[in-house]
Amino acid sequence: MTATLTPQDVADGTPTPETPSVGDTAHLDAIPREGGRRHSVLVIGGGPAGAATGYWLAKAGVDVAIVEKKDFPREKTCGDGLTPRAVTQLQDMGLASKLEEFHKYDGLRTVAHGRTLELAWPDHPIHPNYGYVVRRCDLDNFVANNAVTQGAVLLTGTEAVAPIMEGGQLMGATVKHKASGQTYELRSDFVVIADGANSRFGRAIGTARNRAMPMGMAIRGYFESPLHNEPWIESALDVRDRQGNSVPGYGWIFPVGDGTINVGIGLLSTFSGFKSVNTSHLMTEWAHTLPDYWGIDPTAPIAAPTGGRLPMGSSVNPKVGPNWLVVGDAGGSINPFNGEGIDYAYETGRMAARLLRECIEGGSAIPLQRYPSLLDEEYGLYFKVARLFAKIIGRPVLMRELTRVGMRSRTLMEWVLAIMANLLRPDELGAAELAYKSAATIARVIPERV
Repeated sequence: MTATLTPQDVADGTPTPETPSVGDTAHLDAIPREGGRRHSVLVIGGGPAGAATGYWLAKAGVDVAIVEKKDFPREKTCGDGLTPRAVTQLQDMGLASKLEEFHKYDGLRTVAHGRTLELAWPDHPIHPNYGYVVRRCDLDNFVANNAVTQGAVLLTGTEAVAPIMEGGQLMGATVKHKASGQTYELRSDFVVIADGANSRFGRAIGTARNRAMPMGMAIRGYFESPLHNEPWIESALDVRDRQGNSVPGYGWIFPVGDGTINVGIGLLSTFSGFKSVNTSHLMTEWAHTLPDYWGIDPTAPIAAPTGGRLPMGSSVNPKVGPNWLVVGDAGGSINPFNGEGIDYAYETGRMAARLLRECIEGGSAIPLQRYPSLLDEEYGLYFKVARLFAKIIGRPVLMRELTRVGMRSRTLMEWVLAIMANLLRPDELGAAELAYKSAATIARVIPERV
């Protein structure tokens, strides 16, 4: 059960009978009701990045509160696929047995130009060679609850409507409890912004997306299918409409294991007609042209498809302030190769928690300033390669030729899979440098009209 506190609970620090006690709230008794509530760390957003931050902080004994504007469980536009990197983070958070309740898959089936390749996840010294498909309505719920088991306070149905600024310093947030309409303050020594791709709170304190960097757009729906428990997720690199005309973007089919499949299509802003693309039309055409073996009724999605835009390649800055950090989608930490953001949300949340713990233990906010360099060390070169790749695949003719060549070589496509999922082994990191140099060369020599 999600530990949801009411405004009255926030004021006096006392859980309701229906809500488990979450952390030590005895210190709140001395705070006047009109003064709101105070924590060491306030996390804005209870999705993957926010829940991971809250988990690792609470596990270390830090007083942390997470505010999430929706009530769990809640839907989220996503492919629902967990890569091996994401699985590693979830296992490290003690959720290995929980993951086993969901559909496990072995790798990627890629389809293009009349060819099909089934590519297993590579062996890796850190990450497993398998993934899971878990609907976000389930995933985000149990990951957030996992933070609660460690002592984090989780306030759902509660939106951070404005930052509290005093003397140029971020002191917390004014929040609104949606059910009651009550507004009150949550103050903290540190704030983590984890409110997702749109990040209203981030924009309110001055973060902004670099519009020269790629933006993704995706839409997905669920369909019943007899192949709902296939051991492969599937990606189509040569999507065409019902008349056989090539359409922008790539399609995916992810078996959910519950009688349904997640069907979606995504594209990047590097495509010249990005702003004029009708994603609902793309989704309709993609559903009608799915391979017959999936056995879906394209006119009967389980619910209306949903979509959204995704800032990619670390495109949102600044990511750190005097006493705040930006993590996950709110910082543009989404892989331009494949639109994957869950693993980076968990990883950046964990990184932020480590720095915050150092700050709290040392009595200084200075360690936060290492955050950008840590991000660059971990993702800098990789995201640079991915951004260049995004520039290349925005040129449909070139993309078709590259995929035509790639689909003829299993070895090449296995290497591409490892790069796209950021699963190169440490002894292969030179390959990332090579990929960057190759992508840079291609980007320079290919005419803009291609």
